[in-house]
Amino acid sequence: MAHYLVIVESPAKVKTIKKFLGSNYTVAASQGHVRDLPKSQLGIDVENDYEPKYITIRGKGEILATLRKEAKKSDKVYLATDPDREGEAISWHLAAALKLDEKKMRRITFNEITKNAVKASLKAPRDIDMDLVDAQQARRELDRMVGYKISPLLWAKVKRGLSAGRVQSVALRIVADREAEIDAFIPEEYWSLDAQLKVKGEKRPLTAKFYGTEKKKMTIHSKEEMDEILKKLENEEFQITDIKNSERTRKAPLPFTTSTLQQEAAKALNFGTQKTMRIAQQLYEGVDIKGNGTVGVITYLRTDSTRISEEADAAARSYIAETYGGSICSRRNKNKVRR
Repeated sequence: MAHYLVIVESPAKVKTIKKFLGSNYTVAASQGHVRDLPKSQLGIDVENDYEPKYITIRGKGEILATLRKEAKKSDKVYLATDPDREGEAISWHLAAALKLDEKKMRRITFNEITKNAVKASLKAPRDIDMDLVDAQQARRELDRMVGYKISPLLWAKVKRGLSAGRVQSVALRIVADREAEIDAFIPEEYWSLDAQLKVKGEKRPLTAKFYGTEKKKMTIHSKEEMDEILKKLENEEFQITDIKNSERTRKAPLPFTTSTLQQEAAKALNFGTQKTMRIAQQLYEGVDIKGNGTVGVITYLRTDSTRISEEADAAARSYIAETYGGSICSRRNKNKVRR
């Protein structure tokens, strides 16, 4: 009987995925990255097309030895690291570190750790996407060059121990430029004038905002100008020529993206970003549910997409129809989503 090896990133996923596959599958974890740029030097040959120099991460030798042993016993190796550029790069590093034969190595991805999703991914294996790998390498090299080149300058000029990042450094510049604009802003006094009008047939008074004359919009710059306008309006009659009534509908909110998840967790639960992502990772990898074992309960947590899988959509509709009635299931969110 053929034997297959599935390599994932996190040990927490091993138990969940192993439950979905047969006895001829071995599931093992790389425990994140296995190779990286050396810490003691820049690790990038700037003169030779920015060629990176990778070494095995300290402590990963034993993990690689175990994976290499399992790979030799297997007829096919499936690299099932996370479905993002970081995961794609980890698969590429694993293939290189384990010296995997291209003929028996395949890349699979799934956005949710459910039986259907995992089984479907095994039916649609592919090659490693080198565009994603190159994107990750470019990001990593930028991190290294900015950090190693600019951080020493910060130590000398500001404070030792500070570090510069490819995103944080640019963001700091944007904040500094904005602060300079604020400091250069010359405040200008202005006043606003509203009238509360009681209208027959309306439950609440209507608010009319001062615009100016029929021909010209006016801005009120001082209390004197305001007093002058109020004096002119003191004995005037107001006339409402048109009232437009409209209905406002509120659509169901879109599924969370990474950023909206973090924002809502901070607002509703006062969670920091790291805590939110740590909990989301645990929910993605799987939690113990009575009667079902370990099950992944959310889709992949790093995403800008609001797409819902057909399986999850059908399961939610079925539950709602059985619990609350079928009529509520006819509603659909018509907002455009990124796929």
